[in-house]
Amino acid sequence: MAQLIPVTTVRIGEHLPLLELLPDLSPLSWVRAGDGFVGWGVHATIKVSGRDRFEHARSWWHQQLETFAIADSVHTSGTGPLLFSSFSFDRNEESVLIIPKVIVGKKAETSWITWIGESAQPALLQSAAISTPAHFDFAEGTISTEQWKERVAQAISRIESLAVDKVVLARDLNAKSSTEIDQRPILRRLATEYPSTWTFAVAGLVGATPELLLRLSRGMVTSRVLAGTIPKTGDDEKDLALAASLARSSKDLEEHEYAVRSVAQALEPFCSSTNVPDSPYVLHLANVMHLATDVTGALIEGKQKFDAFALLKSLHPSAAVCGTPRNIAFDIIDEIEGMNRGRYAGPVGWIDASGDGELGIALRSGQITDNSIRIFAGCGIVSGSNPERELDESSAKMLAMRFALHG
Repeated sequence: MAQLIPVTTVRIGEHLPLLELLPDLSPLSWVRAGDGFVGWGVHATIKVSGRDRFEHARSWWHQQLETFAIADSVHTSGTGPLLFSSFSFDRNEESVLIIPKVIVGKKAETSWITWIGESAQPALLQSAAISTPAHFDFAEGTISTEQWKERVAQAISRIESLAVDKVVLARDLNAKSSTEIDQRPILRRLATEYPSTWTFAVAGLVGATPELLLRLSRGMVTSRVLAGTIPKTGDDEKDLALAASLARSSKDLEEHEYAVRSVAQALEPFCSSTNVPDSPYVLHLANVMHLATDVTGALIEGKQKFDAFALLKSLHPSAAVCGTPRNIAFDIIDEIEGMNRGRYAGPVGWIDASGDGELGIALRSGQITDNSIRIFAGCGIVSGSNPERELDESSAKMLAMRFALHG
């Protein structure tokens, strides 16, 4: 029998800012308001795709866990080995799973470090000062803005003529720098400017998502639904008025209702009870405001223990990134969107050895390849949508990544 690989988790007294610890090569991040995880080094990684990708991911993760001898003196959610996961939107595209060699975690006043292997506890060093390229050259994405507005008009026509309530269409922009792109300053700027979001980095996909697809912890599940958006002006008085108008907007409330309903229906088979608030609240971010609803539930107790993989299979893709009904909306996206989303709008986050985890939807993000980055935004199209306003909304959503690149 092969010798088991030590995995050690110990409490640390230092509360260094997590994003200050990352090295420049292949950083991993899931951080919100200073809490969360960063990781580096690759113990093992795999790419999965196809109809059964969540089952394949679970199977591979469990195979890896069987090779570990875990010594965990902290015993909280997220300690021990972690699987950083970035799933594609489309099941036919590649998803990436990574088990890092070193993980530093923080929750409230508790900080810890986990490392894999026989070596001594790794030293924590704040990364050196980072210089970033002064300029990015932006270019049109896969399709032009005019073509995208035409696609929105097509989607509206399909909604009016078919049994479909909502279709989400995404667009992209491309940017290049003169040198290879360092992910660390992007993550730091996003975390500073958008502290209520989850700042993530997995296999070159970086971003700050406000939408939590799934949090599973000790039998309790939470999903934060965002649908319905309005840009902010930066004037507090005007933005309060805009927030009130968003909360009354029949078009946005309709879009939001579809998204909430899809999440509640996806969770229902796994839960003994669920709580769905009667009305949404307005979530304020630096660049936009969203209608938001937190759906919660208690998992059914019994012989069959549901884990994050099972819930992901049911939840993804939600109406917030696909549409309603899901299958019809997905077919329309496949036909008219005109681009490959890759891992944009897919689940991203972490899963621990017990099957608990926290995964958001990879929004407000960009895919980095050497000195290029492709940034994304999407909009929910319903019968009351207008192509010009949807273009404005998508541009407002892209401001987060554009700011993070320019500094």
